[in-house]
Amino acid sequence: MALSDLLLLGREADLGSERGVSCTGQLPAASDPSLVARAKAARETLGDRVLVLGHHYQRDEVIAFADITGDSFKLAQAAAAQPTAEFIIFCGVHFMAESADILTSPEQKVILPDLAAGCSMADMATLNQVNECWKVLEELGVADKTIPVTYMNSSAAIKSFTGKNGGTICTSSNAARAMRWALEQGEKILFLPDQHLGRNTAVASLGLSLADCVLWNPWKPMGGLTAQEIKAAKIILWRGHCSVHGRFTIGAVNEVRTRIPGVKVLVHPECQYEVVSSADVVGSTEMIVRTIEAAPTGSAWAIGTELNLVQRLAKNHPDKTIVFLDKTVCYCSTMNRIDLPHLVWAMESLVNNHLVNQIRVPAEVAKFSKIALERMLALP
Repeated sequence: MALSDLLLLGREADLGSERGVSCTGQLPAASDPSLVARAKAARETLGDRVLVLGHHYQRDEVIAFADITGDSFKLAQAAAAQPTAEFIIFCGVHFMAESADILTSPEQKVILPDLAAGCSMADMATLNQVNECWKVLEELGVADKTIPVTYMNSSAAIKSFTGKNGGTICTSSNAARAMRWALEQGEKILFLPDQHLGRNTAVASLGLSLADCVLWNPWKPMGGLTAQEIKAAKIILWRGHCSVHGRFTIGAVNEVRTRIPGVKVLVHPECQYEVVSSADVVGSTEMIVRTIEAAPTGSAWAIGTELNLVQRLAKNHPDKTIVFLDKTVCYCSTMNRIDLPHLVWAMESLVNNHLVNQIRVPAEVAKFSKIALERMLALP
């Protein structure tokens, strides 16, 4: 029997296909249309017992069944605001479902339709690696002056580390506030796990220089840095990145400006520093959506974010010219693991009183993760 036979309708997980980005030239084909009727029937049967959350980067076939769409933190907040929903089906990636489990009540069950829907960025910072980094900072006598600021796109274990060590979580929209707060509490920031968001925010919003930032490589002794470099730095950036947003280049920006006269370049702050510096507008996923909604008819936009969202925006706003920033067509392969077969399997299993793929964050990890999240919510 082939492995694919064991994965019928999303059962179990094919860990061998865990990659951050796929560049196949087009999005995956839609699933079997007959599944739409099954999805509708299961959704109707479950009624208010289930809340289906769909991240903006999901396939259209999944978004069609989402009760709420948004970015990762908006969806986690939406789950917490629906205490009567017995089950939360999170159509996103693993760290998002963890955040929903942390913020919802113990009685609610959070489900990830495919357990292999991970995040390459979140996987770039493991707890052992971060603890080793912190140990070095302690040995150098700077840990007590360093405040961890951890991006939402991280595992619950790293969020918990952040909470234990006096730090806060941030999103792409409030990173500047979080970093300003951290520098009021201490002298340095350990920014996890996205180097680009940390660097872009430090320079563009905090007025720091590139020289104030150093890059910690977890695969090298002392992060590949000298003691002097660590002590002199204001921002210690973790060597992590988004596999999708990290692909956009200054060459792509220059090419699209030549190809489409008058085009506005709109990018996510997870993009490289050179790309963000040359863009017309930089903002979170939610801001990208709002910017296009408010843009005038006839305007042209090249968007540097995940392909599913860009194509959906183009489809929903035919009065505007909207293109993907990169000519190479790539999409988030792990996010796209959540497809209609997985969603149907998860819902039909619940109809049959069988709970599958529940995401459960250990109580101790959840406790300190929630402390870090609450610090973020209390930011001035």
